[in-house]
Amino acid sequence: MTIRIKREGLALPVSPTFALYIADFLVPYENEKAVTINFRDPNYSADDGGYHPVEIRLVNGGSEWHLCYISDFCYVGSGYCAELAKDLDFDFDAGMFQNLFGTSPIEQAIEMFQVWEQNFIYYATISKVFEIMVSADN
Repeated sequence: MTIRIKREGLALPVSPTFALYIADFLVPYENEKAVTINFRDPNYSADDGGYHPVEIRLVNGGSEWHLCYISDFCYVGSGYCAELAKDLDFDFDAGMFQNLFGTSPIEQAIEMFQVWEQNFIYYATISKVFEIMVSADN
């Protein structure tokens, strides 16, 4: 069975490359209700930086999977006061985009999403910087 991620009609232009990459993680979970995929750079820290953690949530719509959200996290603050916060949040369900500066309609994040997506694909597929964990809801 081929896993398909809905790309048509979305407010953001999800590329075929991104959809195919994410679809590969869904194959063992094709009968689950929803899946959350976490990408983590084990060396990322508030003091040394690194590649931001990313969380992607999808819901099984039967014939295709639907993106709920894509969240990119970063450390805010430094030292022992640092905490992980959403740096970028593309919320497809709510139609909203959030970053550290505020919230806006998701359509205003098209250029930001395209840059983020290209970087993410490079880091995940070429640089292979992430440890990946998938969890499912049945």
